[in-house]
Amino acid sequence: MMIDFTTEVEAALNVLRSGGLILYPTDTIWGLGCDATDEEAIKKIYSLKQRDDSKSLIILVAEERDVLKYVAAADLAVFDFLQQQTRPTTIIFDNAVNLPNNLIAEDGSIAIRIVQDEFCRHLIKRLRKPIVSTSANISGQPSPKFFDEVIDEIKGNVDYVVQWRQKDKTPSQPSQIIKWRGEGLYNVLRS
Repeated sequence: MMIDFTTEVEAALNVLRSGGLILYPTDTIWGLGCDATDEEAIKKIYSLKQRDDSKSLIILVAEERDVLKYVAAADLAVFDFLQQQTRPTTIIFDNAVNLPNNLIAEDGSIAIRIVQDEFCRHLIKRLRKPIVSTSANISGQPSPKFFDEVIDEIKGNVDYVVQWRQKDKTPSQPSQIIKWRGEGLYNVLRS
């Protein structure tokens, strides 16, 4: 069976727009996602993952300018830094804005990755909003690098399972995580 890229984007979009959860391939591992501006959908992700909502989630955006919508006074030097990275990189920014409280960390920060994956970029651009990205697992269990590693409890409790790249076995790993301190200063939290 041929999986159609456009059909999969449309199906995922319909679910995101209606406040649902998707299981989808990202530029790193298989993830759970929802509209990052929908507080109720974000609650569903915490519940499904059995994760304390004090542990904030990552959001994916499609372009540099999207970061500026969700971070007050972002240090533009971060974009030069990101262009030098050879693997997916998530940046933790201070001063998150225009996002639900249950998505922003207690210290007011937000983790954002400018995604390079074609499917994710199309989805975000068509939704015109960021999407949540968190590993498709129960909190504390191994993160699924491939679709066949996602447990049935996760697959059975999302509103849509994206078929795109389900058979892909390209090696992947979680993104590196950088806490951006400004003026070119940062701490590596996960390499």
